Amino acid sequence: MQHQDDQPGQQSQMTPEPEVAPKPKDEGKLEGKVAIITGGDSGIGQSVAIAFAEEGADVVIAYLSEDGDAQKTQAEVENRGRRCIMVAGDLGQEDQARKVVDAAVQEFGKLDVLVNNAAEQHPQESIENISQEQLERTFRTNIFSYFYMVKAAMPHLQEGAAIINTASVTAYRGSPGLHDYSATKGAIVAFTRSLSGSLVKKKIRVNAVAPGPIWTPLIPSTFPAVEVDDFGKQTPMQRPGQPNEVAPCFVFLASDDSSYMTGQVLHPNGGEIVNG
Repeated sequence: MQHQDDQPGQQSQMTPEPEVAPKPKDEGKLEGKVAIITGGDSGIGQSVAIAFAEEGADVVIAYLSEDGDAQKTQAEVENRGRRCIMVAGDLGQEDQARKVVDAAVQEFGKLDVLVNNAAEQHPQESIENISQEQLERTFRTNIFSYFYMVKAAMPHLQEGAAIINTASVTAYRGSPGLHDYSATKGAIVAFTRSLSGSLVKKKIRVNAVAPGPIWTPLIPSTFPAVEVDDFGKQTPMQRPGQPNEVAPCFVFLASDDSSYMTGQVLHPNGGEIVNG
């Protein structure tokens, strides 16, 4: 119990005094940690894996079937002196999520960071063109897998662990040709906020990153060439972002630098204001 009569007050009279000195940075921000990154074979996931390795983390990358890209990610991680294992398979199936977590714990003995990043999208001009098969597939990959991965990881996540979900700018402003994809990204934001509230007492932080248009393999594999040529030009910065412009957000949210943040979303989107 304490009080000072005059504002703005004197810090020297506070008990305890606020901690204002920067946290020690003798080691990497993620030194000794183990992280799972879904969709870690390419694009944002690959960049996050490399960035985590540079900060001292060992990495498990989960991906669908792109072995060549995954092997490149593994090589990049190992070139930085860290270990990396690859686990291929469809994370839309709950048993595959358990397989990924089991592989991480068997190889490294623990799990500190879970990055849910896997996604797919299938543009349709009209909602009437979205088949039941497409709808279910998009939801399985983009949001069901996040649930499955968290469920499988929970027995291994201890105090100080972090969960980071990849949302999208489309969760906030929608996308006329990506109804199902945008819906899953909105669900990810709500999932992040709900999960953060349930895990805060366990001191496990849950946050998200909502990128804008980022230059990844998902873009040329999704859109026709003319749209790819204009990709990202609608942003205030008039260009798409690069994966390595997004990865620092994940490093921040995985590290103690964000120790007072949970239930939040970061927005590397080229300057679009989304009020979210």
